[in-house]
Amino acid sequence: MNTPLTSQGRLAQQQSLLLHALFSPPSRSESTPWLRAPSERGLQAYRANAGVLAERALRAAYPVVASLLGERNFAPLAREHWREHPPVQGDLALWGAALPEGLRHHPQLVTLPYLADVARVEWAMHKAAGAADLTLDADSFGHLTRDDADTWGLRLAPGTALVSSPWPVVSLIQAHTSGSPSLDDVAQRIQQREAQCALVWRAGMRTTVAACTPAECAFLQALAEGKALSHALTLAVDGGEDFALVEWLQQAVMRGLVLGAVPALPDNEAFS
Repeated sequence: MNTPLTSQGRLAQQQSLLLHALFSPPSRSESTPWLRAPSERGLQAYRANAGVLAERALRAAYPVVASLLGERNFAPLAREHWREHPPVQGDLALWGAALPEGLRHHPQLVTLPYLADVARVEWAMHKAAGAADLTLDADSFGHLTRDDADTWGLRLAPGTALVSSPWPVVSLIQAHTSGSPSLDDVAQRIQQREAQCALVWRAGMRTTVAACTPAECAFLQALAEGKALSHALTLAVDGGEDFALVEWLQQAVMRGLVLGAVPALPDNEAFS
C-alpha cells in the first residue's frame, strides 16, 4: 500500500520533477504528469530564462569560442551544455569548466579541432581573473643569492596557468581580442599546425595570455608545482634551448608574472 505523501513530500517531489524538466530536452519533459497547461507555459518561461543565463555565462567566460562559432551555433551549444552540465553552485561565474572537454568530443565540431584548446586557455583566463590577490615581495629575492638554490622557488602571479596545444591557440585568442596577428596569419598557422604553449597570469587587475617557448613552459610548470629553482632551470636547459635566467627573471618581475621567492616543496610533496 502506498503511503500518502505529506505536503513537504509533495513539494520535494514537485521540485525534483521541475529540475528534471528544466534540464531535460523538451521531448522528455512534455509527459511530466503534474505539469498541466498553465504550468507548462511557466516551464517554457523558466527554460527560456535558463537559456539566456547559459548563453550569458558562457559568453563571459568564452568570448573567443563564441566568436569562432558565431551566434547561430553558440546559442544552442550553450543551452545544450546547460542541460548536460547544469550548475551546482549559485554563482554562474563558476559554471562552465566542463565546456572544453565537451567541445573536444562534440560530433558536430570535428572540423574545428583547435576549439577545445582555445576554450582551455579561455577558462584559465576566466579563473585567473577571479584568483586571490598577491603583492610583490621584493625582499624575498635575497634568498636566491644567499641560500641554496635547491631550497627556493619562485612565487608566480595569481591564476598562473600553462596550456600546451598542438594548435596556435594564443594567436587565435590574440587575433580576436587585439587584432594582432591578423586572421589571415592565424589561418596560415593553423594550416601549418603551429604548436603553442599558452601562459596565463594576472598582473594587477589585468589578465594576460602570451605564448612561451617549450623551455619556458617546462621551467614555469616546475615552479607552479612548487619545485626548486635549480630543478626548474635544469628542465629548461634540458630542452635544448638557451635560457638566460637573470634576464628572464627581470622581465618576469616587470610583467608581474613573478612576485617573489618562496621555499620549495620537498620532492615528495611537490605536485607531480
